[in-house]
Amino acid sequence: MSMRMSIRATMTAAMLLVARVAGAQSAAEHVALGDKEYVARNLVAAMQHYEAAVGADSSSVEGLWKASNAAVDLGEFNDAERQSYYARGEQLARLAVKADPNSANAHFALAKALGRVALSKGKRDKVKYAGVVHDEVQTALRLDSLNAGALHVLGMWNAEIMRLSGFERWAARNLLGGGVLGQASWDNAQRYLERAVSIEPERITHRLDLAAVYKDRDESAKAREQYEAIAKLPLSDYNDPRYKQLAEERLRDLR
Repeated sequence: MSMRMSIRATMTAAMLLVARVAGAQSAAEHVALGDKEYVARNLVAAMQHYEAAVGADSSSVEGLWKASNAAVDLGEFNDAERQSYYARGEQLARLAVKADPNSANAHFALAKALGRVALSKGKRDKVKYAGVVHDEVQTALRLDSLNAGALHVLGMWNAEIMRLSGFERWAARNLLGGGVLGQASWDNAQRYLERAVSIEPERITHRLDLAAVYKDRDESAKAREQYEAIAKLPLSDYNDPRYKQLAEERLRDLR
Protein backbone atom coordinates (compact mmCIF):
# COMPACT_ATOMS: atom_id res chain seq x y z
CA MET A 1 0.00 0.00 0.00
CA SER A 2 1.40 3.44 -0.92
CA MET A 3 1.97 6.08 1.72
CA ARG A 4 -0.81 8.22 0.19
CA MET A 5 -3.30 5.34 0.42
CA SER A 6 -2.17 4.57 3.95
CA ILE A 7 -2.69 8.18 5.02
CA ARG A 8 -6.10 8.24 3.32
CA ALA A 9 -7.14 5.02 5.09
CA THR A 10 -5.98 6.40 8.44
CA MET A 11 -7.85 9.65 7.89
CA THR A 12 -11.01 7.77 6.88
CA ALA A 13 -10.82 5.60 9.99
CA ALA A 14 -10.29 8.68 12.16
CA MET A 15 -13.27 10.45 10.59
CA LEU A 16 -15.49 7.42 11.18
CA LEU A 17 -14.36 7.26 14.79
CA VAL A 18 -15.10 10.97 15.30
CA ALA A 19 -18.53 10.54 13.67
CA ARG A 20 -19.35 7.65 15.99
CA VAL A 21 -18.24 9.58 19.07
CA ALA A 22 -20.15 12.69 18.00
CA GLY A 23 -23.26 10.62 17.33
CA ALA A 24 -23.02 8.97 20.75
CA GLN A 25 -22.63 12.35 22.43
CA SER A 26 -25.61 13.72 20.52
CA ALA A 27 -27.71 10.75 21.58
CA ALA A 28 -26.70 11.20 25.22
CA GLU A 29 -27.52 14.89 25.07
CA HIS A 30 -30.96 14.17 23.63
CA VAL A 31 -31.65 11.58 26.32
CA ALA A 32 -30.65 14.12 28.99
CA LEU A 33 -32.97 16.74 27.45
CA GLY A 34 -35.73 14.15 27.26
CA ASP A 35 -35.26 13.34 30.94
CA LYS A 36 -35.60 17.05 31.75
CA GLU A 37 -38.87 17.28 29.85
CA TYR A 38 -40.07 14.04 31.45
CA VAL A 39 -39.51 15.43 34.94
CA ALA A 40 -41.45 18.53 33.89
CA ARG A 41 -44.22 16.17 32.64
CA ASN A 42 -43.85 17.52 29.08
CA LEU A 43 -44.12 14.03 27.65
CA VAL A 44 -44.54 14.95 23.98
CA ALA A 45 -41.31 16.98 24.09
CA ALA A 46 -39.60 14.20 26.06
CA MET A 47 -40.55 11.61 23.46
CA GLN A 48 -39.28 13.87 20.67
CA HIS A 49 -35.88 14.06 22.35
CA TYR A 50 -35.76 10.32 23.00
CA GLU A 51 -36.56 9.63 19.36
CA ALA A 52 -33.95 12.19 18.32
CA ALA A 53 -31.45 10.22 20.41
CA VAL A 54 -32.39 7.13 18.43
CA GLY A 55 -32.00 9.12 15.21
CA ALA A 56 -28.48 10.09 16.27
CA ASP A 57 -27.62 6.56 17.39
CA SER A 58 -29.96 3.74 16.39
CA SER A 59 -28.43 1.51 19.08
CA SER A 60 -29.23 3.94 21.93
CA VAL A 61 -31.05 1.49 24.17
CA GLU A 62 -31.82 4.24 26.68
CA GLY A 63 -33.37 6.41 23.99
CA LEU A 64 -35.36 3.44 22.68
CA TRP A 65 -36.88 2.16 25.91
CA LYS A 66 -37.61 5.64 27.23
CA ALA A 67 -39.28 6.61 23.94
CA SER A 68 -41.33 3.40 24.17
CA ASN A 69 -42.50 4.19 27.70
CA ALA A 70 -43.37 7.74 26.67
CA ALA A 71 -45.45 6.48 23.74
CA VAL A 72 -47.38 4.04 25.91
CA ASP A 73 -48.06 6.68 28.57
CA LEU A 74 -49.19 9.18 25.94
CA GLY A 75 -51.66 6.63 24.59
CA GLU A 76 -53.22 5.61 27.90
CA PHE A 77 -55.87 8.34 28.06
CA ASN A 78 -55.80 9.38 24.39
CA ASP A 79 -58.76 7.59 22.78
CA ALA A 80 -58.11 8.95 19.29
CA GLU A 81 -54.43 8.00 19.05
CA ARG A 82 -54.13 5.22 21.61
CA GLN A 83 -53.54 2.36 19.18
CA SER A 84 -50.92 4.23 17.15
CA TYR A 85 -49.06 5.23 20.32
CA TYR A 86 -49.16 1.65 21.62
CA ALA A 87 -47.96 0.27 18.28
CA ARG A 88 -45.08 2.77 18.30
CA GLY A 89 -44.28 1.83 21.89
CA GLU A 90 -44.11 -1.85 20.97
CA GLN A 91 -41.91 -1.13 17.94
CA LEU A 92 -39.45 0.94 19.95
CA ALA A 93 -39.31 -1.58 22.79
CA ARG A 94 -38.56 -4.43 20.39
CA LEU A 95 -35.70 -2.37 18.95
CA ALA A 96 -34.46 -1.72 22.50
CA VAL A 97 -34.38 -5.44 23.29
CA LYS A 98 -32.58 -6.09 20.01
CA ALA A 99 -30.07 -3.33 20.76
CA ASP A 100 -29.32 -4.72 24.22
CA PRO A 101 -30.82 -8.10 25.19
CA ASN A 102 -29.33 -7.69 28.67
CA SER A 103 -31.19 -4.45 29.44
CA ALA A 104 -33.82 -5.01 32.13
CA ASN A 105 -35.48 -1.72 31.19
CA ALA A 106 -35.75 -2.76 27.55
CA HIS A 107 -37.55 -6.00 28.48
CA PHE A 108 -39.75 -4.10 30.94
CA ALA A 109 -40.68 -1.58 28.25
CA LEU A 110 -41.64 -4.38 25.86
CA ALA A 111 -43.73 -6.14 28.52
CA LYS A 112 -45.50 -2.87 29.32
CA ALA A 113 -46.18 -2.04 25.66
CA LEU A 114 -47.41 -5.53 24.84
CA GLY A 115 -49.64 -5.53 27.90
CA ARG A 116 -51.32 -2.36 26.65
CA VAL A 117 -51.65 -3.68 23.09
CA ALA A 118 -53.26 -6.87 24.42
CA LEU A 119 -56.15 -4.92 25.93
CA SER A 120 -57.49 -4.24 22.42
CA LYS A 121 -57.28 -7.87 21.27
CA GLY A 122 -59.77 -10.75 21.25
CA LYS A 123 -59.50 -13.58 23.76
CA ARG A 124 -57.28 -15.84 21.64
CA ASP A 125 -54.80 -13.05 20.90
CA LYS A 126 -54.89 -11.89 24.52
CA VAL A 127 -53.77 -15.34 25.60
CA LYS A 128 -50.91 -15.24 23.08
CA TYR A 129 -49.86 -11.80 24.32
CA ALA A 130 -50.13 -12.90 27.95
CA GLY A 131 -47.46 -15.52 27.39
CA VAL A 132 -45.07 -13.06 25.75
CA VAL A 133 -45.68 -10.41 28.42
CA HIS A 134 -44.94 -12.99 31.11
CA ASP A 135 -41.70 -14.04 29.41
CA GLU A 136 -40.51 -10.46 28.94
CA VAL A 137 -41.26 -9.34 32.47
CA GLN A 138 -39.62 -12.43 33.94
CA THR A 139 -36.51 -11.70 31.87
CA ALA A 140 -36.51 -8.11 33.13
CA LEU A 141 -36.66 -9.31 36.73
CA ARG A 142 -33.93 -11.88 36.22
CA LEU A 143 -31.74 -9.03 35.04
CA ASP A 144 -32.87 -6.63 37.78
CA SER A 145 -34.97 -8.00 40.62
CA LEU A 146 -35.59 -4.46 41.91
CA ASN A 147 -37.08 -3.10 38.69
CA ALA A 148 -40.25 -1.57 40.10
CA GLY A 149 -41.85 -1.15 36.70
CA ALA A 150 -41.40 -4.83 35.90
CA LEU A 151 -42.76 -5.82 39.32
CA HIS A 152 -45.80 -3.64 38.62
CA VAL A 153 -46.38 -5.27 35.21
CA LEU A 154 -46.10 -8.75 36.73
CA GLY A 155 -48.51 -7.81 39.49
CA MET A 156 -51.02 -6.53 36.94
CA TRP A 157 -50.46 -9.62 34.76
CA ASN A 158 -51.64 -11.74 37.69
CA ALA A 159 -54.52 -9.39 38.52
CA GLU A 160 -55.89 -9.20 34.98
CA ILE A 161 -55.88 -12.98 34.65
CA MET A 162 -57.61 -13.41 38.00
CA ARG A 163 -60.26 -10.91 36.89
CA LEU A 164 -61.30 -13.32 34.13
CA SER A 165 -64.16 -15.67 34.95
CA GLY A 166 -63.28 -19.19 36.03
CA PHE A 167 -64.48 -20.54 32.69
CA GLU A 168 -62.42 -17.99 30.74
CA ARG A 169 -59.28 -18.98 32.64
CA TRP A 170 -60.02 -22.67 32.07
CA ALA A 171 -60.60 -22.11 28.34
CA ALA A 172 -57.41 -20.06 28.04
CA ARG A 173 -55.34 -22.75 29.74
CA ASN A 174 -56.87 -25.79 28.09
CA LEU A 175 -58.20 -24.67 24.72
CA LEU A 176 -56.10 -21.69 23.70
CA GLY A 177 -52.68 -22.87 24.76
CA GLY A 178 -52.25 -20.47 27.65
CA GLY A 179 -50.84 -22.89 30.19
CA VAL A 180 -48.71 -20.18 31.82
CA LEU A 181 -51.95 -18.51 32.95
CA GLY A 182 -52.25 -21.25 35.57
CA GLN A 183 -49.46 -19.54 37.50
CA ALA A 184 -51.61 -16.47 38.18
CA SER A 185 -53.01 -15.80 41.64
CA TRP A 186 -54.34 -12.93 43.72
CA ASP A 187 -51.51 -13.52 46.20
CA ASN A 188 -48.97 -12.92 43.44
CA ALA A 189 -50.79 -9.83 42.18
CA GLN A 190 -50.74 -8.32 45.66
CA ARG A 191 -47.18 -9.36 46.45
CA TYR A 192 -45.62 -7.92 43.30
CA LEU A 193 -47.53 -4.64 43.49
CA GLU A 194 -46.68 -4.24 47.18
CA ARG A 195 -43.04 -4.77 46.27
CA ALA A 196 -43.27 -2.10 43.56
CA VAL A 197 -44.75 0.33 46.10
CA SER A 198 -42.00 -0.45 48.62
CA ILE A 199 -39.31 0.33 46.01
CA GLU A 200 -41.01 3.46 44.58
CA PRO A 201 -43.40 4.66 47.32
CA GLU A 202 -44.06 8.01 45.62
CA ARG A 203 -45.07 6.57 42.24
CA ILE A 204 -48.82 7.00 42.13
CA THR A 205 -49.57 4.33 39.54
CA HIS A 206 -48.17 1.57 41.78
CA ARG A 207 -50.46 2.55 44.63
CA LEU A 208 -53.49 3.00 42.37
CA ASP A 209 -53.27 -0.51 40.96
CA LEU A 210 -52.43 -2.03 44.36
CA ALA A 211 -55.55 -0.39 45.80
CA ALA A 212 -57.64 -1.96 43.03
CA VAL A 213 -56.27 -5.39 43.92
CA TYR A 214 -57.08 -4.81 47.59
CA LYS A 215 -60.62 -3.86 46.55
CA ASP A 216 -60.93 -7.02 44.45
CA ARG A 217 -59.87 -9.01 47.50
CA ASP A 218 -62.43 -7.28 49.76
CA GLU A 219 -59.67 -5.48 51.65
CA SER A 220 -61.45 -2.11 51.66
CA ALA A 221 -59.45 -0.64 54.53
CA LYS A 222 -56.16 -1.30 52.74
CA ALA A 223 -57.54 0.09 49.48
CA ARG A 224 -58.67 3.24 51.30
CA GLU A 225 -55.20 3.64 52.81
CA GLN A 226 -53.62 3.64 49.34
CA TYR A 227 -56.14 6.11 47.89
CA GLU A 228 -55.60 8.47 50.82
CA ALA A 229 -51.83 8.21 50.38
CA ILE A 230 -52.18 9.09 46.69
CA ALA A 231 -53.99 12.30 47.58
CA LYS A 232 -50.89 13.48 49.47
CA LEU A 233 -48.30 12.54 46.85
CA PRO A 234 -46.73 15.10 44.50
CA LEU A 235 -47.25 14.87 40.75
CA SER A 236 -44.29 13.21 39.03
CA ASP A 237 -45.52 11.26 35.98
CA TYR A 238 -47.41 12.60 32.96
CA ASN A 239 -50.64 10.77 33.80
CA ASP A 240 -50.57 11.49 37.54
CA PRO A 241 -53.40 14.09 37.42
CA ARG A 242 -55.68 11.44 35.90
CA TYR A 243 -54.48 8.82 38.38
CA LYS A 244 -55.23 11.18 41.27
CA GLN A 245 -58.70 11.80 39.87
CA LEU A 246 -59.34 8.06 39.61
CA ALA A 247 -58.11 7.55 43.18
CA GLU A 248 -60.45 10.26 44.45
CA GLU A 249 -63.42 8.75 42.62
CA ARG A 250 -62.69 5.25 43.88
CA LEU A 251 -62.22 6.50 47.43
CA ARG A 252 -65.66 8.12 47.28
CA ASP A 253 -67.13 4.80 46.08
CA LEU A 254 -65.55 3.00 49.06
CA ARG A 255 -67.20 5.43 51.44
